[in-house]
Amino acid sequence: MSRLIKSIFICMTICCVMLAGCSNSTTSPQNNKGSAQSNKEDRTLTIGMPVDMASFDIHNHNTITTEAIHVNMFNYLFKRTEDLEFKPDLVDTYKLVNDTTWEFSLKEGVTFHNGDPLSSSDVKFTLDRVSKDQTLKENSQYKQIKEVKVLDDLHFQIITDGPQPALLNRLSRIGSGILPKKYIDEKGWDAFLKHPIGSGPFKFVEWKRDDRLVLEPFDKYYEGEVKDWDQLEFRKIAEDSTRVNELLSGGVDIILNVPPNENARIKNHDGTDVTTSASNVVGLLGVNVDKEFPTSDPKVREAIDLAIDKKAITEHVLKGAGVPTRTRVTPGNFGDHPELFNTSLYDVKRAKKLMEEAGYKNGLELTLHAPNDRYFKGKEVVEAIAAMLSEVGIKVNLDFMEWSKFTEMRNAGANKELFFAANGNSLFDAATALDVYTTERAQKELSYSNPEVDTLLAQANSNMNPKDRLEQYRKVQEIVAEERPHIMLYLQSDSYGVSDKVNFKPRMDQMIFAQEITKK
Repeated sequence: MSRLIKSIFICMTICCVMLAGCSNSTTSPQNNKGSAQSNKEDRTLTIGMPVDMASFDIHNHNTITTEAIHVNMFNYLFKRTEDLEFKPDLVDTYKLVNDTTWEFSLKEGVTFHNGDPLSSSDVKFTLDRVSKDQTLKENSQYKQIKEVKVLDDLHFQIITDGPQPALLNRLSRIGSGILPKKYIDEKGWDAFLKHPIGSGPFKFVEWKRDDRLVLEPFDKYYEGEVKDWDQLEFRKIAEDSTRVNELLSGGVDIILNVPPNENARIKNHDGTDVTTSASNVVGLLGVNVDKEFPTSDPKVREAIDLAIDKKAITEHVLKGAGVPTRTRVTPGNFGDHPELFNTSLYDVKRAKKLMEEAGYKNGLELTLHAPNDRYFKGKEVVEAIAAMLSEVGIKVNLDFMEWSKFTEMRNAGANKELFFAANGNSLFDAATALDVYTTERAQKELSYSNPEVDTLLAQANSNMNPKDRLEQYRKVQEIVAEERPHIMLYLQSDSYGVSDKVNFKPRMDQMIFAQEITKK
């Protein structure tokens, strides 16, 4: 790593130490034995989140932290175990009738929070909406569903537009929580969004936007009422140090996104600890390859990739909470490409030569958009990248934005050369991670199109032969790694701060199933 980058990391470390020292001297609890407030009779489970829930519209968001809340209110047809194995949730039995027809039966006795029975009509209502309404963010994940045919109250068929090897994956993720048809028909969609009901283990109490969401156990939940908790709260606490202070003072039981520089403070405090887990979130740079931008030149894109020391970012910025990668399809997902994982192409000398070959011997200027307070160590990662690119003659104008403005910009295709994001994959299949490279989806924010990629993805997404499908997905990853509409950075690890009063085991899919969290 160059002297400049080393100096930057040293300065960053000194600042973090100074800030941590100031925090400890003013607002944080003392690290003495028994300093945290404990109340053995407290039956409220409180979780500190870095962001608020996006919406109760389960079809019109693609945010993992929102889904982590929704799974406590809504049931899927299938769900994953903590080992990421599929098992039926609302479904009792199922079979593949032919390549395009699946038949399912529902478990008996499942009711929504208002007492209405859950039936095949609710399944049809839910899947019809998300598969047919092209304005919904989750439509692309369900548009493969051609028809849902109700056979009787507990039996139905799903007919797809072709063979769909990942259908069961889709029925266990964002967008497939079953909605109450009768309730929404009678009350209206707006009423549902204000007072939602599902069939999950917890039911709605109140939502104070940008503050907290409060739920309580559903006493008629089909798997049995939650026994350890009388109330479940998800509190928005955006600032990292404030979230940590709340954990140390006993204000919350679990916090997400613990920054590396706070690990020691939590571990050294009596009554709290840090637990980590591999995730499915990949940090990346989106690259606009439109001809109006210098990044339309493959040599410029390659130079940017080679100028970024991903190992330095994972070691010094993320403090070990990440692994360099050149693909979004990482271990634990069907279609992963081992040769593109835990590797980097860092080569400053080669990057400078590519800049000269592209006609930028004297450098160039780019814009890099990034959201505020959204991604784990996002600001520090982006600042490190800007410093690294300056070493090869690329001046980066950092554009930090509020999350809502950032998403509006991307949805409108108004982004300039680069943007930073950290994307998950709730499907745990290459189909979702790679779908963004189809011409249909990539044109808006990446201006990217490759007919070979379109063909390979169309073939893989309907290929019922796992071996052939795997090779098709790996070929797409190789093309993307070469053409760089995204420049992959790292697979992120997740860190949670946890009170010793609760039993909590983090999951790779980042879901928070509160009924699985128990009191000690």
